[in-house]
Amino acid sequence: MLNRVEKENVKVTGGVFRERMNLDRNYLLELDNTCLLQNFYLEACIIVPGAQQVHDPSKINLHWGWEAPCGQLRGHFLGHWMSAAAAFVASDDDKELKIKLDKIVDELKRCQDKNGGRWVGSIPEKYMNALAYDDYIWSPQYTMHKTIMGLVDAYRYAGNETALDIVDKLADWYLEWVDKMNAIDPNIVYKGEQGGMLEEWAELYAITGKEKYKTLIDAYKDNHLYKMLEEKEDALSDEHANSSIPVSHGSARLYEVLKDEKEKQYFRTVTEKFWEHAVEKRGMFATTGANAGEFWIPLKKMGQYIGDNDQEFCTVYNMVRTADYLYRWTGDTKYQDYIERAIYNGFLAQQNRFTGMPAYFLSLKAGAVKKWGSKRHDFWCCSGTMVQAPTLYPSLIYYTDEDNDSITVAQYIPSKAEIKLGSRNISISQTTDMMSYNNQVFFDEHSGGERSRWSLKFEIENDSEESFELKFRIPKWCASEPSVVIRDVNDPSYDIEGSHIVIRNIAKGKLTLNIVFDAKVVAEYLPDRPEVAALVDGPIVLAGSCDRDCGLELKDGLESALYQRTEHTYTTYVWRQNTYITINQPVNFELKPLYDVDDEPYTVYFTIKDNKD
Repeated sequence: MLNRVEKENVKVTGGVFRERMNLDRNYLLELDNTCLLQNFYLEACIIVPGAQQVHDPSKINLHWGWEAPCGQLRGHFLGHWMSAAAAFVASDDDKELKIKLDKIVDELKRCQDKNGGRWVGSIPEKYMNALAYDDYIWSPQYTMHKTIMGLVDAYRYAGNETALDIVDKLADWYLEWVDKMNAIDPNIVYKGEQGGMLEEWAELYAITGKEKYKTLIDAYKDNHLYKMLEEKEDALSDEHANSSIPVSHGSARLYEVLKDEKEKQYFRTVTEKFWEHAVEKRGMFATTGANAGEFWIPLKKMGQYIGDNDQEFCTVYNMVRTADYLYRWTGDTKYQDYIERAIYNGFLAQQNRFTGMPAYFLSLKAGAVKKWGSKRHDFWCCSGTMVQAPTLYPSLIYYTDEDNDSITVAQYIPSKAEIKLGSRNISISQTTDMMSYNNQVFFDEHSGGERSRWSLKFEIENDSEESFELKFRIPKWCASEPSVVIRDVNDPSYDIEGSHIVIRNIAKGKLTLNIVFDAKVVAEYLPDRPEVAALVDGPIVLAGSCDRDCGLELKDGLESALYQRTEHTYTTYVWRQNTYITINQPVNFELKPLYDVDDEPYTVYFTIKDNKD
């Protein structure tokens, strides 16, 4: 099994991913503590400054949208905020966010004390009790899961002991509540969008070893979805997508923390079956989304469901987390290929590159326009997962295999890692050269002066006499054998083995190497509409700057219809990347990365006419 090199040992150093992380970090700092805590204060009968009497609601200092004091999901966002802030503390040693996070945790402790010492919800306890009845209540367990998640992450990543103490006392409330609900009907604990709860109980069991968390695991582990995954050919179509994905996180974490081998294997099996049902049987849009209007699209019916409400962002974030679990267990690069596609065409494409705000859905219809959230007046579920998403980047890049003395580079994101492997202290940095191939004499076989984001430079240092093995994922989209140049006196050898470049016997000292992956634009057709395709450059989905499906005529293949557009820039990269104009078409237009689309209309799927047929 592979292990992540965790956030505290990896720093993202540049490029578009660092830019988006910085946007996120600044937004976390920008939000007012009192507003973040407003609903916890109200529940604990603590007066919110300036809100005792409201004469002009437009001027009062409160968060609105889903965080409004009248909303039933109020308070969910703070849990996401705490998780994101804690991650920045870990990866960037962010002292400003650490101070802010610690203050918020202290205030939550104050709220818990005011509530009697256990409950620390932003919603009333009676919301949870209402699950025993038929009256409608909007997802109280979803809301509470976010608070628990945020507190657990504040402990795990930012070392806040008070956060663990708060959640430990809250768990005592849950034990009593579970007993009360089970006396009525054991199925009640599976209501209220509880999908994420099991993973947190498993995490707390791993952290503390306390038997009470095993009791809570037992109360939540018999989810009906697990039985459906085992028994049905299609367990997910038309089911609410983001209610189901966190259930796979729970089963995945149980596989890792439980001791009983039979139970462990059961939860691994249902996690793998979830992936089979969600991805492999279903298919997906080129962007990785497979849901519309928050529900799973029926198998291979993507074309039928193209519209305004495709690809809810929460589902992209949560599917990446499921893929990461499966990759660590298997080492199969198909999961990292999926992650790469998702972070370019979900994490980046659904985050506004100027404000950092999310697009709840990613419309894939012709002439779509992204609908961005606001900073203080929406606070959708996707607003929460968007503040967490950029903080995942550091923990998706490097993995270790202690049994084989091996490190794998799984994602190509400019970064620096300090890795402990056995007795070795290993430093790895990766950067994007973004230079002409012809300016690098060791890549003379490439011609045309192309500039590529996939020209990568790695610097490795091993302080030990013990050597190790370094592996690089070869992306599925790579169109030819990668070019590898090792610049070192000892010239360790490398091999291409399946989907990896493998460099063995990296000895004490420094090593520099360059890798170039060959990316080509390809057309990816919809399974139920084989005349309609998206254009994908490596892992990057291209969007046409047009308000309708202008169609593409391919007389001599795709290359005859596209011409690469390059210009010098002064932003993230020296050279503008992955941008094309169409040529020899009835209507010509520009194609650029979907993540570079801001407020203008765009089209992802085009009707393709191949005149050779």
